[in-house]
Amino acid sequence: MATHPTSVDFRLSSPHHRRPFMADARFVADGQPKPVVVFVHGFKGFKDWGHFNLLADWFARRGFVFVKLNLSHNGLVVGGTGDLEDLEAFGQNNFSLELDDIGILLDALHAPGQTGIPAAELDVARLGLVGHSRGGGLVLLKTAEDPRVRAVVTWAAISDVNPGWPEALMQLWQQQGVFHVENSRTGQQLPLYFQIVEDYHQHRLRLDIRHNLRRKLKERPLLIIHGDQDETVPLNRAHQLKEWQPAAELLVLPGVTHNFGGAHPWPAEVLPPESQQAAEATAEFLRRVL
Repeated sequence: MATHPTSVDFRLSSPHHRRPFMADARFVADGQPKPVVVFVHGFKGFKDWGHFNLLADWFARRGFVFVKLNLSHNGLVVGGTGDLEDLEAFGQNNFSLELDDIGILLDALHAPGQTGIPAAELDVARLGLVGHSRGGGLVLLKTAEDPRVRAVVTWAAISDVNPGWPEALMQLWQQQGVFHVENSRTGQQLPLYFQIVEDYHQHRLRLDIRHNLRRKLKERPLLIIHGDQDETVPLNRAHQLKEWQPAAELLVLPGVTHNFGGAHPWPAEVLPPESQQAAEATAEFLRRVL
């Protein structure tokens, strides 16, 4: 029996925009239907960031089909460098686009032959979402609107898609149409066009994590994982999520920062211990609830 994970890359396209985007799946090809884990990256992230391929192999060896995608407007280009290079696309990203991209991936997984993953390896009736940081907020919102998702896990998740933009910034942003955030890893000045704010107001209810947690996630198993040394998304965000959905399970990892010990590039051939800790808790939870 094969124990080394098989990797399948596949390309996705959306009726909502013109940008193709890539996804991949890792699994041990044994002809047995396996639960599916879809992993969603965060802001300034991408599917092959840091240790994410090691993470995919780790889940594959433990009996899952692990799928991860590049959200279409994350700044990567199909066939490109593998890092942020299309800054115009990055600036045109918004939360509605990202939720729709996840939906396109779920559609593909449910359509025989569309991904190149053998149907015998997949049990799409047991499908869970896992999201990191902003991706954690996205998977909560997607689970709320898509009954095909049976369980959801957040890693260092945001609790509001509006990070608390101050009024002075909002006025300047609206006047100029764009403001820039620095990618501390590369030094790039990344544009954010004002359309992300307009999209937020236009789809306020769809993008309201608090509302969706309280109203629509009561029946869906939820695990919230957060490090108590998170320097990017404060720990109190995890407590907010738990307060809004008391049935959720909350795991606080002591000494763990926002990226769960990871960095890009990741030169080691093993997972950071902090990421493995989160992965073990996630796998145990998903085995129990899917």
